[in-house]
Amino acid sequence: MIHERIKDEIKKAMLARDTVRLETVRGVSAAFVNELVATKRTPQEKLSDDEAIAVMKRLAKQRKDSIEQFEKGGRQDLADKEKQELAILGSFLPAGIGRDEIRRIAEAKKAELGITDKSKMGILVGAVMKELKGKADGGDVREVVEQMMR
Repeated sequence: MIHERIKDEIKKAMLARDTVRLETVRGVSAAFVNELVATKRTPQEKLSDDEAIAVMKRLAKQRKDSIEQFEKGGRQDLADKEKQELAILGSFLPAGIGRDEIRRIAEAKKAELGITDKSKMGILVGAVMKELKGKADGGDVREVVEQMMR
């Protein structure tokens, strides 16, 4: 279970004196507790793996946004720290599927739904995202569908 794995990682990072890893996994643990409280459960309960993955994907997206902002602001030191944290988060997340696989699924959905014009692109993106159930990044799906509709 991912929730328990994060708890173990906190101990390992403390023993290894790996401050960046420790800070990152503590942040993940805190996000798990926040999610439990937000869903009206006690902090002692555990999130399911699907819920934990959703929380960690949200944290990863925050890191990506921060990296972009720090690089725009010329703060490479802060961007590098966020990149390290993103790499640590990525080690806990399941591997996403590639663009070729997304394209194959999108083409099948396009044929199934009978979509022929660009005005229905949002419907196709939604259908593909539902089919993939969080295995792919929404931005990647949108880009693949946009390329297909050109």
